[in-house]
Amino acid sequence: MSANSPEPLPRVEVVLVKAGRTKIRYEAELLTDDGTRVTVRAPWAGEGVRDFGFVRFEPGDVFTEHYWRDRWYAVKEVRSGDGTLKGWYCDITRPATLHGTELVVEDLDLDLWVSADFKEILRLDEDEFEESGLAERDPEAASAAWTALNELEALTHLSGGAGNGARGHDAPAADERHRFPPL
Repeated sequence: MSANSPEPLPRVEVVLVKAGRTKIRYEAELLTDDGTRVTVRAPWAGEGVRDFGFVRFEPGDVFTEHYWRDRWYAVKEVRSGDGTLKGWYCDITRPATLHGTELVVEDLDLDLWVSADFKEILRLDEDEFEESGLAERDPEAASAAWTALNELEALTHLSGGAGNGARGHDAPAADERHRFPPL
């Protein structure tokens, strides 16, 4: 490696757990870990195209994912392969844990989609959450999940619809005060 070549970023394995089972596991670059928030970047880890109707995740998409050790959600900025911002997919989760190089996140079924232009703010999978039985098994966790979903939705309105119009995976936000979510 030449003296001018950047060192490769450290890697972690993201493990998404749902209902006690591993839903997906994938490798990601560790961008930052400040002791509270862990930020990683990874290509779309699914097979082929996943069309939700409001957004398509496809090969070439890049996810910059923010996980917190003290918050009940994860926020994933989604960009196409050319760097165009598609929006943010927010998972309601238990706080993340990092053990060595394994970042473990427990998905609690509730999700929020926020389009890049803030015109679509969609609460997702509320029926799945209700059917999961979490409210009966762990009422405190269920309450924390609803609170997190409501908090994230409120943050989208505080952003004033300005969004983060930056282009490119490493480009800074055009105006940090309007970035979703406030990091």
